[in-house]
Amino acid sequence: MLSEQVQARINRELKKYPADQKQSAVMSALRFVQDEKGWIATEDMTDIALYLGMPQMAVYEVATFYHMYNLKPMGRHTLTVCTNLSCQLGGANETVDYLKKKLGIGLGEATADGKFGLLEGECMGACVDAPLFTISNKKMCGRLTPEKIDQILTELDQS
Repeated sequence: MLSEQVQARINRELKKYPADQKQSAVMSALRFVQDEKGWIATEDMTDIALYLGMPQMAVYEVATFYHMYNLKPMGRHTLTVCTNLSCQLGGANETVDYLKKKLGIGLGEATADGKFGLLEGECMGACVDAPLFTISNKKMCGRLTPEKIDQILTELDQS
């Protein structure tokens, strides 16, 4: 069951679309659930489909197509490193290796304490700032160095 807060956010989003186009709010609905829970379970997709009056498979297709949706718990702060070619040339592989060692996890995993998750992502359109990652799809951090990563992790750990 979608929480009252998520339903209220979806209802605000629905005002942007014609009444017969409720499915247009599917990406926002997925984001609202993820913002609240940290990830999106199959049951959440079913609830969204019912709420928006669309097939469950259509919600699942959207949730699995985009890398920004976590379909399993990924930690309170999910770091998504861009690993496309331009970022690889700018040091993305070294950034991933550093994060793996620093956090003690691999790609697609979360730390045991649930604070951090690590993912690789598709192009984020900021190649000039490579290497870079996003924090929970909300904030982009670029021109990463081990020192800058340490500072970011410390700040996130204290939040």
